Amino acid sequence: MAAAAAARAPQRGAARVGLLYDDRMCAHATPNGEDHPENPERLRSIWRKLNAEGVASRCVALKAKEAKDKHIASVHSQSHIKLMKDISSKKYDSSRDKFAKKYNSIYFNKGSSESALLAAGSVIEVAEKVAAGELNSAIALVRPPGHHAEHGVPMGFCLFNNVAVAASYLLNERTDLGIKKILIVDWDVHHGNGTQKMFYKDPRVLFFSVHRFDFGTFYPGEGDASHVFIGEEAGEGYNINVPWEHGKCGDADYIAAWDHVLLPVAESFDPDIILVSAGFDAALGDPLGGCCITPNGYALLLTKLLGFAQGRIVMALEGGYNLRSIANSVLSCAKVLLGDKFTFNSQELQPFEATWRVIQAVRDELKTRWPVLSSKLPDNVSLRKSPSPSELCASSDSESDTEDVDELYGAVSSVNVIQAPDDVLGEHLLQMKLDEDSLTMKTTPSGLTAEQHPTNSVEAHNEASVVVSKRISDLSWRSVLSRIYVWYASFGSNMWMPRFLCYIQGGKADGMSIPCHGSRDPSSPSGTMWKTVPHRLLFGRASTPCWGTGGVAFLNPEIDYNEKSYVCMYKITLEQFNDVLFQENRLVLENSNNGNVEYPDSPLIGSSEVELMATNKALHLEPIKDSWYSNVLYLGKEDDLPILTMTCPSSDIERFKSGELPIAPPSKTYAATLIRGLVEGKQLDEVEAANYINSAAARAL
Repeated sequence: MAAAAAARAPQRGAARVGLLYDDRMCAHATPNGEDHPENPERLRSIWRKLNAEGVASRCVALKAKEAKDKHIASVHSQSHIKLMKDISSKKYDSSRDKFAKKYNSIYFNKGSSESALLAAGSVIEVAEKVAAGELNSAIALVRPPGHHAEHGVPMGFCLFNNVAVAASYLLNERTDLGIKKILIVDWDVHHGNGTQKMFYKDPRVLFFSVHRFDFGTFYPGEGDASHVFIGEEAGEGYNINVPWEHGKCGDADYIAAWDHVLLPVAESFDPDIILVSAGFDAALGDPLGGCCITPNGYALLLTKLLGFAQGRIVMALEGGYNLRSIANSVLSCAKVLLGDKFTFNSQELQPFEATWRVIQAVRDELKTRWPVLSSKLPDNVSLRKSPSPSELCASSDSESDTEDVDELYGAVSSVNVIQAPDDVLGEHLLQMKLDEDSLTMKTTPSGLTAEQHPTNSVEAHNEASVVVSKRISDLSWRSVLSRIYVWYASFGSNMWMPRFLCYIQGGKADGMSIPCHGSRDPSSPSGTMWKTVPHRLLFGRASTPCWGTGGVAFLNPEIDYNEKSYVCMYKITLEQFNDVLFQENRLVLENSNNGNVEYPDSPLIGSSEVELMATNKALHLEPIKDSWYSNVLYLGKEDDLPILTMTCPSSDIERFKSGELPIAPPSKTYAATLIRGLVEGKQLDEVEAANYINSAAARAL
């Protein structure tokens, strides 16, 4: 079927291909000239390459137009539009950076507003001309990119969701053009979270995203990038995620996803036009992506799409941060649209074992909606073993000038966050050196295949569960850790700010029976935000000194993408996080002789442990292994700071299941505290919050 689709691709020799470039979109840049992967040279390097190769002159040149508010408002909130339009005005000169820091991986400057409006308007412009038949296809070289931007939130370098705005425009504003079904193909290395949410219930849009997922740890680090998120209501089955488990995926892996998922479904869907969220950060040598698609690989993926929608394809630039690879990749795609022939010679003809497993899981999830996917994959395919951790840790040179694919193959990065590291934080992490003898690594036996490793366990899925064997006696740790910030993610009573502040400032809040001792540093959190995580909330144990009879909250350490638990995140220092750990595990004592409060003289979590958790996702605190909250989970990053929470070990989950430890609903006062946190945090109303708590308490493990 895939071969048939490719075979019916129209001849493109005389194709009219639109090419939109406007230097005004280069005005969006970091406010003080700081280095940043998403910079104006991304556009200029592509434009120079297309001109040097004589490709730009073969295309129909188009200029950018600003999008109108009413068209952007079809997918974005009015408040979001107003802020994006005003952020470059003098009104925000003194507060622009402050606003940018409220969001995930965003910067603003005096050129941001115009650039964002031009980017969204440009994709509308080219999509309209292709839909109307004025052009066969088109490429919109736009920035800032768009696919991460959500209804009311810019994120991940994206201000407006350019492709979503254009899709909505064709479906709702230009019904006369006859566009009733749109296929959006997002091949950016990061999940198109914003686009997914905007069309999640809309059967007119088939959204296909192939991306690195890494079990939920790759940016944007949300569970809804999993293959089990297939749409809702009328849109069920029209959202397709192909989530890679690791980096290094290349031409063969993406071709397999096309041939065994995308093309069969596209043939059944029969779109009227195809919009490609064309990020090129899965290309060889990209500093953020860590994958291996070659320029000819992109050309082949695009060629396979020409068999649909009468070849009406609109490409809108998304990510891609190696100037050489992004220019070469766009060049290859432009030549395909112009009808040039190319030879595909892949250096790695075999997909990974994990790729085959992911594709089968995707097909199984969607086969009810798309019967064409109901068959099993061929079992005689030669597969490559998944890369080892050492292979995935290979670094790349983002400024590589080489155009040679052989050289690029040795320059793959495994960086998995979209935001560049904070140099200050990195310096602080290096300051805290723990004695290597204090750590032991409990690893799984070498040589196990990916299938033999648990894939949904936070403690095990990255091949090593780190166990701290003893604490370090170093009284200077407080001054060091007081300069390192983390997000503490609370899911129990600490969701209510007054209760959490007891752990920081001492005392007790309404409903508590006994006071907290507080932290040695009583400073209030420097930031607060909410998030949901793919973990099961449960209530266990029989009673607590603070809340009386009833269970208390735990998160199941195992990831489950069918679950969603609310967490309130507080930006605190690593010193304060240790003090919360001490108090949660009853390690802060009052000296009966002099009445002084005594804290442990060494940390449970130092910067080295945080670095280890970024890889291993969990840290079992051996010195307090029998305590209730002896398991620290790493939940990803926010603003390039690690997100940490504490819960019970996996062994306690098994004891809860067997009945050795009691499962019990929370006491009324404890439940009321959780509800107050959710309501005052504006996550749920009182009825919804009560239902959320009661449901978590009532369900069996």
